[in-house]
Order: sequence, then C-alpha cells, then structure tokens
Amino acid sequence: GVEVGPQPQGVARADVLDKMRKIVKHGLDFVQLFNEGKEFPPCTIEVFKIMEKVDYPRNKNGEIIAIIHPKLQDQDWQPLKNGDPLFLTLDGEVIPYQGNCTVYPTFINEAAYYEKKQAFVKTEKIKLTGKHLRLPVS
Repeated sequence: GVEVGPQPQGVARADVLDKMRKIVKHGLDFVQLFNEGKEFPPCTIEVFKIMEKVDYPRNKNGEIIAIIHPKLQDQDWQPLKNGDPLFLTLDGEVIPYQGNCTVYPTFINEAAYYEKKQAFVKTEKIKLTGKHLRLPVS
C-alpha cells in the first residue's frame, strides 16, 4: 500500500494524487528493471521507525485537558528535543517534551486519531542499508 498525505478526510487533492501516481510509477519501473536483470548497487536510506503512540493529557474522567502546543502544530517529521513545548493546557500551562533522545513526531493532531486517543506518533530516525540486488540468472 501507498499512503501519501496529508490530505483531509473525504477530499481528493490533485497534488497529493500526483505524488501517489509518481510513487507507484517508480515502484513499477523498479519491478520492470529488476525483471530485466538490472543490478542495483548497495544503498543506505534514512527512515522513521515508530516508537510509540502518544495520547493527549487527560483528567481522571478521561477528558482531554491540553491541546497540541502551537510550536508543535504542523511540524511533522521535525526534531523534538527534551524541553520543547508539547502540549498547552486550557489554563495556558506549557507541558514540555520529556525524553532522553530526540524524536520525530508525525500524525500530529490528526482528526482521525482523536477517537484512538492519539495526539501524535513518536518516531526515531534510523538508517537502513541494502545489499546489492539483482535477479539471479537461471
């Protein structure tokens, strides 16, 4: 599957659909070249690995008591360091991120995840290395 976004629910955006078409085309081009016997050299790529889902702060009744801090809003895939603003209570208190490493939040304040009790997802940036790739000659 391919997920390209952000895109509001129930909305078809031409720019997002164009990105999806390009990604699918690159995938199909790869399959064709691989099947033709092209050798692909080793490579390294940075990816984001999900660490955990983070909920909104809640009271004892399970009600949300803070919102995403304005400095975090729309900052998907940007580094979040210890002490950076994370949430803002309805009383104006800033709740900072408390972590021992830099993380990269994504799906920040997505409407589709409120019911899943998810304010954002913490990810870590890692490098993956692939060996050379070629269709075996038979």
